[in-house]
Amino acid sequence: MTRIRVIAANTLRESIRDKALYVLAGFALVAILGSKALGWISVGQDIKIVKDICLAAMSVFGALTAIFVGTNLLYKEIDKKTLYTILAQPMERYEFVVGKYFGLAVLLLLDILFMAAVTALWILILGGQVDLVFFQAVSLIYVKLLLITAFSVLLSALASPILGAVIVFCVYVFGHATEIFRDLPPQITGTPAEPILKAIYYVVPNLSLLDLHAHAANQVPVNGAYVLWAAVYGLGWTAALLALACAAFEGKEL
Repeated sequence: MTRIRVIAANTLRESIRDKALYVLAGFALVAILGSKALGWISVGQDIKIVKDICLAAMSVFGALTAIFVGTNLLYKEIDKKTLYTILAQPMERYEFVVGKYFGLAVLLLLDILFMAAVTALWILILGGQVDLVFFQAVSLIYVKLLLITAFSVLLSALASPILGAVIVFCVYVFGHATEIFRDLPPQITGTPAEPILKAIYYVVPNLSLLDLHAHAANQVPVNGAYVLWAAVYGLGWTAALLALACAAFEGKEL
């Protein structure tokens, strides 16, 4: 456990120096603070629009951070050959992978807390209310980012950063549209595309379950049991993907 903490702390320090992190954080802040401009378009619905845009910005830019940093985590160490020095120490490969993952997970937690604080303050300044469902939505966004991070680390062990980033981003997009693959239109029924699209529904994690943007924007209460179930669902996928990442890295020839 000590070795995992050391790797996690080192990963956090390295990730904080990544310039891409600050570029994405800057875009997220622009989206959050600029949400009021779109809110003016809908008379009487400005706070609703602001909440929806802010939560969407937290999800999208948090996911982009997880993708761009996560898909480079293991590949960068291999490419720079620093990995050989690290693994020469009394350390198992899975400890290295888990440590890298937790380091990025802490970075995303800090990122989400910062964006949530800015969003909450912005909503209060505009005269809105920050209620329980807002924090529930933020919590599930973080669970979603943990899942995306685990998948990014898995791809970091299997593919180049660019290919890995493309694949993870596609999964992120498809994961929010899995209901479409389940409820296919009649035109698709009986065609060769039907089994493929249905397979995508079962293979890709259903990220829409972790999306409470609409509830938070409309101040619709969400049952705590649902939030807990959704969190368990997301963390279950996360654990499975992280285990696959560890297995892939164990079998990788260096």
